[in-house]
Amino acid sequence: MERAVHLSLAAAILFLCIPLRGRLAPRIRAAIDTSWFGAAIATGAYYLLSANRLTQRMEGVDPVLTVDIAFGVIGTAVLLEGVRRAVGWPLLGVVAAFLAYAFGGAWAPGWLQFSGFGVGEAIEILTLSLNGILGITTATSVQFVFYFVLFGALYGAIGGGQLVIDIGLRLAGSRSGGSAKAAIVSSSLMGSITGSAVANVAATGVFTIPLMRRSGYSATTAGALEAIASTGGQLMPPIMGVAAFVMAEMLQVAYVRVAMAGLIPALAFYAALLLSVDLRARMTGTGRLRGMNVSNRDPLIPRLYLLAPPALLIGLLVYGRSAAYSAVFASLGCVVLSFVRKDTRLAGSRLADLVRNSTRQASHVAIPIAAIGIIIAIAVQSNLALKFSTQLIGDGDSLLGSLLLIVLGCLVMGMGLPTVAAYLVGAILFVPALRDLGVEEMAAHLFVMYYCVLSMVTPPVALAGYAAAGISGAKAIRTSARAFRLGLVCFLIPFAFVFDPRLLGGSGIAGTLAAAMSLAIGTGCWAAAIVGYWLRPLRVLERILVGTVSAVSICVPFGSKAWSWSAVVILAAAAWVAVTRRRNPVGPT
Repeated sequence: MERAVHLSLAAAILFLCIPLRGRLAPRIRAAIDTSWFGAAIATGAYYLLSANRLTQRMEGVDPVLTVDIAFGVIGTAVLLEGVRRAVGWPLLGVVAAFLAYAFGGAWAPGWLQFSGFGVGEAIEILTLSLNGILGITTATSVQFVFYFVLFGALYGAIGGGQLVIDIGLRLAGSRSGGSAKAAIVSSSLMGSITGSAVANVAATGVFTIPLMRRSGYSATTAGALEAIASTGGQLMPPIMGVAAFVMAEMLQVAYVRVAMAGLIPALAFYAALLLSVDLRARMTGTGRLRGMNVSNRDPLIPRLYLLAPPALLIGLLVYGRSAAYSAVFASLGCVVLSFVRKDTRLAGSRLADLVRNSTRQASHVAIPIAAIGIIIAIAVQSNLALKFSTQLIGDGDSLLGSLLLIVLGCLVMGMGLPTVAAYLVGAILFVPALRDLGVEEMAAHLFVMYYCVLSMVTPPVALAGYAAAGISGAKAIRTSARAFRLGLVCFLIPFAFVFDPRLLGGSGIAGTLAAAMSLAIGTGCWAAAIVGYWLRPLRVLERILVGTVSAVSICVPFGSKAWSWSAVVILAAAAWVAVTRRRNPVGPT
């Protein structure tokens, strides 16, 4: 019953934090808000008072009572209104479409058709079982969301976020393209803690975007770089986004296993992004910071003690403690360390404000992912997921063709939806198809999650791009388009671990290192091909050759016969290009 109570309280908090807006009179709006708040509390009370009966009833055998239907309808309505207030119409429209399909499946066309659900059957599936609203999505919220939101807020409050930014500056600030590299490093570190692209942009962008502007980047480019750098934080261990914890629950594995699987692809993501920035900076001569921007920061060494909370969190996770246990102890560590300095001390009203803000943020996450339980239940119970998988694969379709269709589906679904919501829908619709095509389960889930994350910078609806544009002052659509183009170097990485699962670990050190080396070659060549520069400007033919090397390194497993033959052909072509250039040197194109 803790899931139902958790959801009830989250909805109640949401209605208090996001009051109704519109042209209605203030008294009427207040009355409506009070009614929704009361409905949320009443639903939680119903589950508490009926706990014994509901936990002992047998699904499909025991009857669905009238009171069950009444509170099932009320609870679902409360959830949908919470989704509208927290996320907006895009997710609400998707959920409403699935509800319409649940009741009107008999009138659906072609292979989508099924008998449909009755009211009692729908209420039982959605609200009286652990397969619907109270299923795996709400369980993840109960077990993870609040604790990690609280940790992120506490760590930022004691100065951890500023330390991360300063570390990025010291590591990369004085180099070519230093301001952009500092933004990438700090956003990768901070994003690993916040687990949210938009929150990451808000936390680091207010500093890094003006810094990039002062070093010569345009407002559009500065916002785009921050957007793509912040987006990757959801993929960076040790603390990935909420979607990673949901993935661990769906795979029934420890979260550490998901984090370890995502480590090499995440490092490749940021290495490719850094290389792309470096090549552009060398080609254009922009982005270098002056010494005063780097050196006039508070000393790092006296603040290194602030690395203790994330180190404690990582250590407890590796040791095998639960995610909630680890996050709670790391949060307590933040509170203790806050007393080292007077200006960061967390006590009294300041601590209460932090808890209140964290609770509000957690409710903004809990409600949307609980609503995804409706989609999951309907997709599974109506057999839509299996039918969709069959239609996607088709007869004789190639793995590559299916992967491209899934990429398109993930990017479209992720437009305007929270990453975890897009991932959950994608996992239900696309992962079964990937599994039927022979893709390992971990690789299939990570593939879907990657492109749902990258949808945050994919126009026309790119939430991270919009957030960055708000800080930089550039146009949102141009910032999103530039972020997408800058992030193209990262779009091939998921194909690498689908074709060579050794990148996700579990195949021995030698195999993993070989796969990682091939991925490094592939992403490096892809960055050079896109930018058009490697030590010197590249001609069109050279860019095509380098792009071919990238495609082979990423899509063909290292050490295989196909890889060996491709290497021979590419080396021969490279030798021919080198000879041609020496005989007939021309300017770059």
